[in-house]
Amino acid sequence: MTNAFEGAMYLAGRWERGQGPDIRVENPATAETIGTISEASTSQIAEALAAARTAFPVWANLPAPVRAQHLKRIGAILSQRAVEIATIMTMEQGKPLNEARGEIEKLAQTFVFYAEEAVRVHGEIIPNDTEDFQSFVFREPIGVVAAISPWNYPAELIGWKLAAALAAGCTVVVKPPELTPFTALAIARAVEEGGVPPGVVSVLTGSGETVGQALVESPLVDKIAFTGSNRVGLAIQKSATTIKRLSLELGGNCPMIVTASADMDAAVKGAARRSFRNMGQICIAVNRIYVARPMYEEFVTRLGAAADALVIDNGLDNPAADLGAMASGAPLEKTKRHLADALGKGARLVAGGSAPQGEKFARGHFFRPTVLADCTHEMQVMTEETFGPLVGVAPFDTLADAVALANDSPFGLAAYAYTKLMDEMRHLSRRLDFGSVAINTVDAGIINAPYGGRKQSGIGYEHGREGMFEYFNLKHVRVRYDLPEGA
Repeated sequence: MTNAFEGAMYLAGRWERGQGPDIRVENPATAETIGTISEASTSQIAEALAAARTAFPVWANLPAPVRAQHLKRIGAILSQRAVEIATIMTMEQGKPLNEARGEIEKLAQTFVFYAEEAVRVHGEIIPNDTEDFQSFVFREPIGVVAAISPWNYPAELIGWKLAAALAAGCTVVVKPPELTPFTALAIARAVEEGGVPPGVVSVLTGSGETVGQALVESPLVDKIAFTGSNRVGLAIQKSATTIKRLSLELGGNCPMIVTASADMDAAVKGAARRSFRNMGQICIAVNRIYVARPMYEEFVTRLGAAADALVIDNGLDNPAADLGAMASGAPLEKTKRHLADALGKGARLVAGGSAPQGEKFARGHFFRPTVLADCTHEMQVMTEETFGPLVGVAPFDTLADAVALANDSPFGLAAYAYTKLMDEMRHLSRRLDFGSVAINTVDAGIINAPYGGRKQSGIGYEHGREGMFEYFNLKHVRVRYDLPEGA
């Protein structure tokens, strides 16, 4: 399925080969090469940006209902091709096929959501001190957007940016990750067939150091929308050579609090799902869990059993598996480092801790979901984002202690809590210093509500109309009127 995109990229409305070096793309479950991409050259990057600049006024001045129709067509095409694109995603990213298909279906819904939001962009009329003046506030598209996305959700994390920016009237140059470029190119094909004019969208393959950095430094780019590591986000902020708008979603170190009133069954089920889904390679994965001491040992035991019960497999061979391979060797090695650090400092291994046994797992990036008990904030698993199938658990005595431990992080993306008491719900939701707080659920985000972090987890928002508003400038127009004759 990747053959159609072999060596190709989508540049200003046409498909062509990159003029830079080839980059091999492998299946993380088997280590087999599934194809190659070619890196965009300096001249090709410049051409894509120039085309986006030229196309911007035409696209921006289309009536919003016309732009919306393009987005709806893209959504319909993605929905029709969900299995095909999901298969590509599983081949290059490792997640099970059923989970990948769900991601494509959510991507299709994202395009439909922003198509509907495109026609609901309202300004304001602001009263002045005297009746002969009136102030209007308009929202206008910001211009050319560079969208740089990671490999853990290779469809949705592009789609949140692309759909919102197109709905607002911006043009977009996408730089997909080297690990999962073919999913992005399949999305580009849907954009092309959805009738979006040439130049409005380009998808340039290549490395972050070359293609991504060129986009960051280009004076033709008005806004950068980036999802990825804190280290790279900070580098982007520092290396922009002109003033640009930024949206940076930089991950986190997400806590879960389980109080003495919690539904134990629901808390264990939620912890197992959000700690290990996508092999823990989620910005809002549960990294650390704080449990009321009277429930602590039971919770640890049951979470360990739930982790051991999860099915790991090649996501193509077993589409319904709970977990597939990790996307590459780098997050796997970090997981092993955090595990060794915690064990060396006194943590107790409850479940996992090694690769699954069997010939089918020998060549891929597989690791069993791992639960550690008796963890402290001296351990990396509790203070750094692992981005792998590893979670640390610790007891707490008072709710104030739990909140202090949860907030003891430079990151503030999402937090979770399980409790049956309304007083505890209100207390936790008000005092947890995170952009999203989910109580008695681990699904912290929905497409029609804003999603973004605090502190070192980034700036700006995705999802919701707030996600689209990130792609607008505000313009204040103040008008003075004379009284008409005879008034």
